[in-house]
Formats: sequence, C-alpha cells, structure tokens
Amino acid sequence: MPFSHLPPVLAEAIAAKGYPALTPVQQQVGEDTAKGRDLLVSAQTGSGKTVAFGIAMADELLHKGQTPPSPTAPLALAIAPTRELALQVAKELAWLYGKAGARIVTCVGGMDPSRERRNLSHGAHIVVGTPGRLRDHLERGALDLSAVKVAVLDEADEMLDMGFREDLETLLDATPAERRTLLFSATMPKPIVALAKKYQRDALRISTVGEDRGHGDIAYQAVTVAPADIEHAVINLLRFHEAETAMLFCATRDNVRHLHASLVERGFAAVALSGEHSQSERNHALQALRDRRARVCVATDVAARGIDLPTLSLVVHVELPRDAETLQHRSGRTGRAGKKGTAVLIVPYPRRKRVEMMLRGARIDVAWLPVPTADDIRAKDRERLLAALSEPVEPDADDWVIAEELLKAKSPQEIAAALVHAHRASLPQPEEMIDRVPEGPKAHHRSGFEDTVWFRMNVGRRQNADPRWILPLICRRGGITKNEVGAIRIQANETGFQIPRALANRFWTAVTKSAGADGEDDSGVRIEPVDGPSAAPARAQLHRATPTGRQDQAPRRQGPPTRNRAQKVFRKGPRPPRA
Repeated sequence: MPFSHLPPVLAEAIAAKGYPALTPVQQQVGEDTAKGRDLLVSAQTGSGKTVAFGIAMADELLHKGQTPPSPTAPLALAIAPTRELALQVAKELAWLYGKAGARIVTCVGGMDPSRERRNLSHGAHIVVGTPGRLRDHLERGALDLSAVKVAVLDEADEMLDMGFREDLETLLDATPAERRTLLFSATMPKPIVALAKKYQRDALRISTVGEDRGHGDIAYQAVTVAPADIEHAVINLLRFHEAETAMLFCATRDNVRHLHASLVERGFAAVALSGEHSQSERNHALQALRDRRARVCVATDVAARGIDLPTLSLVVHVELPRDAETLQHRSGRTGRAGKKGTAVLIVPYPRRKRVEMMLRGARIDVAWLPVPTADDIRAKDRERLLAALSEPVEPDADDWVIAEELLKAKSPQEIAAALVHAHRASLPQPEEMIDRVPEGPKAHHRSGFEDTVWFRMNVGRRQNADPRWILPLICRRGGITKNEVGAIRIQANETGFQIPRALANRFWTAVTKSAGADGEDDSGVRIEPVDGPSAAPARAQLHRATPTGRQDQAPRRQGPPTRNRAQKVFRKGPRPPRA
C-alpha cells in the first residue's frame, strides 16, 4: 500500500478515495520529524492542505486505530475564515476519519446556532468552524475547549486580513497550553509570523510553495483595456474560453450585483456570491454550479473562500486584487488537484505598471494578450461547433422519426444550416471593443472644432496613455460623446485634448462632480483646463468649483497650444501619480 506509513484507517480512506499518491505537503506533515510538534506550513490553495492537517492530527485523535467511543469535550479544533471553507474542511475530515468513528460538529455563521449547541452537547471529537461563531459558542458556555489536543488555523493569513485576530486569540487562549498548534497559510506575512511566535513552541517550518503545484497548473494571462471597456472584456473572455465553469472576482458586493445582472441580461447562466446573500442562497448558487445549471459565478474575495468546484477552469480578475496574496488565493480556485486552469487579469491601462510590479514581486509569469475580438470568438465558435457536431451520437427511435420527417421536407444542407443557426442563436453575442481614435493631422482639423478649449490630464506615455482608454475616460468624466472630443496630444507625462468652446462649461462641471477632493477620480486621473484665453470659460468654472476657491495665476502664453507649446504648458501642472 503506498500509504503504509500512515495509520491504517487513514491509509484505507485515502486509497478508497482514489489518491495515487500524497501531495508534498501531505507527505511532509506525516513524517517522523513532524510528529508531536507544532507546524507552521506554507502551501498553496488546492495543494491538499485539509487532508494534510487531518493526517497531522492523527496521533492526538486515534487510539488503536479508532477515536474514543464517547467524546465529551472536543480533542481537535479547526478554524477557517469562511462558512464555505469550514464546511469543506468538515466534509474532507468526515471521509478521512469516517472509518475511525470520528464525530465532527460544524459551527459557522448563517446556520442555526441552537442546533449547533445541541450537537456540541452530544459530544464531538473534532469541531470545525469560523472564528466569530466559535467564539460566540465559547462565551455562551456551549463550547468546551479544555480538552483540545490540537488546534488548526486554516488560511490563517486571510483570517487576520479579515480582522479575526481577537477572536483567534480568545479561542487559542481557551485551549490547554500544551496543545499542538498547526498553522496553515498560503503566505507568511509579518502578522502570521507574530501569531506563530505567540502561540507556537519550536514550530517545524514546512514550505511547499513552488515545490508542489505552485503556479504550474495555472496559466496566467493579462489583458489591458480602457476603463470603460472592462465589462465588454469580461463578455469576450467568457465567450472565447467557454469554460465549463468560470469564476469572476469583483471588489464589492455592489459590483457583483451589477455584473451578475449584466451577464444574465446577455444570456449567460450566472450566479452571484457576496456577503449580502443568505446561507440558503449561497447553497443554491453553489449547487447550480455543481449540477451545471449555471456556468459562471460572480463573487467577492471573501464569498469565494473555500469553494471547491472540480470543473472550474477559468478565473477572471474583473477588478484587480489588492496584493499578490489575494491574487494567488483567487487564482487558486482553479488549477486544483493536478488539473489545468487559466487566470486572467483585466488591467485598466493606467494600472499596467503597478500590476507588472506586483506580478514580478510574486514571481508569476504572465502572458500579456489582447482582448479576444468578435472575429476571434466567431472563429473559436466555429471550431467548437464542428467538433461537437462531428462527435458520434446514439439517437433513439424518436430521433430517427424526426430526422426522416425533416429529410422529406428539407435538404441535408438546409437541415445542417438550421442546426448551426440554432446553436449560434443560443450563444451570447460578443462585444465590439473601443477602436483607436484617429491620430495625426486629420484628427486636428475636424469640422466644428475651429473654436476649442484645451484641457489636460496628468497621464502620458510613461503611464501607458493611449486614446483607446483616454477617449472613453474623457467621455465618462465629462458626460460627452467621442464625437465631441477634438485632438488628443499625448506627451511624456501629460495629455492634452480639445473640447468645443460651446461645451466647455458643461464639460468642466461634469468633470468636477466626478472628481474627489484632490481633483482626481478613483483611478488617480486628474483633468483640468490648460492656461490660455481659449480656456477662460472653463478656468472661471474651475475658480467656482475648487474647494479652496484659489484663483490660479493668469497664463503668460495665449492661444491654443501648438505641439511644442502644449508640452511646455503641460509641464506647469502637478506631477503625475506614480504608475
């Protein structure tokens, strides 16, 4: 038996589950050097951590291959950051310790607390739960931790990020001092090291990051888009990959709600997961994904914790993760258990350099690709359709009857064309991405732009300024259409553009309303008039709209800037934000 070094009851359970071999982290926690010691383990999401700490706690739970027959106070405590992850942990431990007779009780938010208290009163060998609910049961006297021999903190870095430090310390302080503490985390930031130093003794450090799965089973891709084109990019990525199951990550529940509604409207079978959904709604959404009634899940970071979907092959970071750790946690939903997965980052043009720095720091190799176009998607659809229709089928008697009736009414070519048309009609339509606006002399001599006001923004070539995202940003901030924007001149650190004088006041009013107190929008872009008589209407509006009411000094140069003049004028402005 390949698991002969494990307790027989666990070896049989793992073999029955179909494991060909243990993962690196599972192998290392079961070695003799790890027995009886505190463990500080770094392992990527999807590397088999739950089974790993199940193996690690065997000596504390088993006696002659079985758990104690009549448990009173729990012997093991496992803490996870979210409901889904806690339930997943309990499910894994249930099959691992099923033949050993282990009784497992879950305590998670969103479930009936009175039922959990009854289950605790009946006794348990292992208690699995979320920090807040476990602390609540502890303070109410329903959870007795005085007999705990081993405590496990799963996804410890995420629990600290979510503000559970006080809850964790309360729970660990209620356990015996001589207990073992197993701390599992995908990353090891300073707060994790500090927690380990406080609650662990001579901990054995185990790291399989880059050794086991690492990033090997996840292909990272990135696409740069105009901020106004993010939703269109999502549509085209979903249509291009046609993943069996895809997960889209947003930063807030409001954005989850909006994107989910947009996808459903376009014909995608999508569900949503965020903090505003009840446990029953979350369970229903996950079941829809598992039984293929839904293929797309839009979620926040926290809501997606602990979700294990075997068919998940595509992760799209619709809104950029706050750091490399979050990126790895999100992407780790795919590429699990040896299966291949794809993680795509949608990067607004102004943020490309920042994302490149984050990826370099995390040592993640990423392929920068263009967003799939409508033509790309149609070509993929053609390949998939030909492959699907060429596969052998086993029609029943009714299928043959209908086929014969069709052949009497139409030719084979007409039937095949109708089949192709029906298939294509069921697919959501791809989106046309924003085209590059005209550049060069033709862009500077358009009808209706003889009398204009020059504005500028604090991004240029060094910040990857490009008309493809600058033009939509101008239109969105100023409440105008792309036909109402004149020449766009991109300099090293700033960009100038024309607005017809008749629209200048309305444009500037809309810009100031869309900006924060510092004059910048959420992406850090500031728009303001260029000095000169042609900017007088907007400059007057600026004086009324700025919070300080400070009147800027009158310009020395006059008239619309030439290319050289514009560059000099732009240099008077504030320094652009760091990319």
